Amino acid sequence: MTDQNRPLRVGIVGSGPAGIYAADALMKSDVASDRGVTIDIFERMPAPFGLIRYGVAPDHPRIKGIITALHKVLDKPQVRLFGNVDYGSDMDLGTLHSFYDAVIFATGANADRALSIPGIELDGSYGAADFVSWYDGHPDVAREWPLNADKVAVLGVGNVALDVARVLAKTADELLETEIPHNVYECLKENKATEVHVFGRRGPAQAKFTPLELKELSHSPNVEVIVDPEDIDYDEASEIARRSSKIVDQVANIIQDYAIRDPQDLPNKIFLHFFENPTEILGADGKVVGLRTERTELDGTGNVRGTGQFRDWDVQAVYRAVGYLSENIAKLPFDEQAGTVPNEAGRVIGDNGEHLGGIYVTGWIKRGPIGLIGHTKGDANETIACLIEDIPNLPAPEHPGEDEIVAFLDKQRVPYTTWDGWYRLDAHERSLGEPHGRERIKVVERDEMLRASGADD
Repeated sequence: MTDQNRPLRVGIVGSGPAGIYAADALMKSDVASDRGVTIDIFERMPAPFGLIRYGVAPDHPRIKGIITALHKVLDKPQVRLFGNVDYGSDMDLGTLHSFYDAVIFATGANADRALSIPGIELDGSYGAADFVSWYDGHPDVAREWPLNADKVAVLGVGNVALDVARVLAKTADELLETEIPHNVYECLKENKATEVHVFGRRGPAQAKFTPLELKELSHSPNVEVIVDPEDIDYDEASEIARRSSKIVDQVANIIQDYAIRDPQDLPNKIFLHFFENPTEILGADGKVVGLRTERTELDGTGNVRGTGQFRDWDVQAVYRAVGYLSENIAKLPFDEQAGTVPNEAGRVIGDNGEHLGGIYVTGWIKRGPIGLIGHTKGDANETIACLIEDIPNLPAPEHPGEDEIVAFLDKQRVPYTTWDGWYRLDAHERSLGEPHGRERIKVVERDEMLRASGADD
């Protein structure tokens, strides 16, 4: 059993909002004030913040502002950051168990969910998550992206689909005021897209957009948003959804406003198509040359049925934005269908149906990649409540000393970054942007991130 006479030692894998909110909830608990806690957060990237840094479009300053709140948590003396440490290669579950009373996995979801339609494998068919990683300067993806399609299809009606459509439709110079890396700007300057078509198989009341992101589509002086008035349709369940949810009603109203707008003479267009179910990506010589959809209609329940009417769309690239998927975590059970680690309120459940002592999950790896960032706080609070309840029965770690994990990483010769290192990298990125009148220019190369963070000192 854990030694009640020393601070509780907790390791968290993942430094995105889920992991940091869990650390915050733990530090605000009675355990922190009565016994004390020390928390080590491990991140496989050299920089913290997870999808806030590598999964949010660069022209979302409001979302980026969440980093300010996360900063305050990581500034706490009870928390340490170990970046550039990869769970599964630099350390395993047994290693973590030997250093911590409890381990929380907050690894999120950063892969694309599969879409099983003919032609998905064609050249020019992409996952939205891969594209987002590219324009956000993820160090482990290619430095260039093919942007030679005049007409592009985006499959999905969530905020990621809007991000992809907006980045493809805007000019590179519009995005230059953001933190996009130099290689991303240079590629976007050569972007040929003038039409971006976003497809959803259901109607406006079933779209998963949020109002602010939907409105942002029309903020560019170079982009016209177009909705076919014939796509404005609601059945009884749709009307009930609008009456019962302010957000659903706002989204429907914004879509309606787009549908009745007078045509604008703007160079780039974003078309929002509803009641179009993608059934096949069309190809020739191994490349995307079109998209086939089946027209759908509402069935009274908010769901749709096919009409048997098909249409072929002239596009040369297709981006699927049908959801993120978490990756299997070594040594933990995993539900391939749900893309989550089996758990009860954050307690990881083994194949025998029993809680794996001292192991917890929070965020998307716990509940799936749904909901907004704010929902992650509720996840964290629930998981931490379970952890605190379990304290009397937590297995005691073999090496609970705070310096022992540092000695282990040094012995393994892991070039880890720290929270102080993030301040150095942050200052370096800001210095890169200052001569160009930009807040920062994001560093892409992992080696450069490590050097700027002082990891190779």
